[in-house]
Amino acid sequence: MILFCILFGLLIGSFLNVCIYRIPLNQSIVYPPSHCPNCQTPLRPIDLIPVLSYFLSGRHCRYCGEVIASRYAIVESLTAFLFVWCFSVFGWTGETVSACVFVSFMVVITFIDYDHQLILDKVLIWFALAGVSIRYYLGSPSLLDMGLAALVGGGLLLIIAVLSRGGMGGGDVKFCFALGIWLGWPDILLALFLSFVIGGLAGVILLVFRLRGRKDMIPFGPFICLGAFLTLLYGRDILTWYFGLMR
Repeated sequence: MILFCILFGLLIGSFLNVCIYRIPLNQSIVYPPSHCPNCQTPLRPIDLIPVLSYFLSGRHCRYCGEVIASRYAIVESLTAFLFVWCFSVFGWTGETVSACVFVSFMVVITFIDYDHQLILDKVLIWFALAGVSIRYYLGSPSLLDMGLAALVGGGLLLIIAVLSRGGMGGGDVKFCFALGIWLGWPDILLALFLSFVIGGLAGVILLVFRLRGRKDMIPFGPFICLGAFLTLLYGRDILTWYFGLMR
């Protein structure tokens, strides 16, 4: 089953690469078929084997010689790794399927935000619709918890966006609204807390090693994604541990 998760994750990761590249450009993710972005030559099946094709081609397009970005293999490998991680936590259950769908959206949002500093409405709409459908089918969280968490998640980020005067973007606000649908109450609060902790630590590290300046833009979306992912997998355990300390 682990092998299945790896292979399926690699295939989905290949599709996510298409989404990450084309969606910000307002291009269809279905047509035209996969092609070299430099010479526009349609890719053959041997060129579309996740990760393996990257190395078999010598990391260059076999038609025009253009260097192939390592990003493609990274996204495919990362997706496979995250799928296996989800399976290791939930086993072969509906929760694993839900988590893999969730992870797929997180990968797309993370890399688009990193590249363009944008969290696109067209992605968030599908993310929210998938959340309502899948979580309602699985029976958790309840519709009431979804609504409450969505309002709290989006509302808190909206307050921060207003107070920071542009330090937090509107995409982050809408993203947290949609996250509430997936995570429910009170997990959305934990996801936001983890996001700010992880984001703060990452910001300090980037400044210390001079990888970013004080005035440089650091997209917050990837940190929200990481905090949400950890909450989805371990939220209940973390909250149980925390409230146990409070006794």
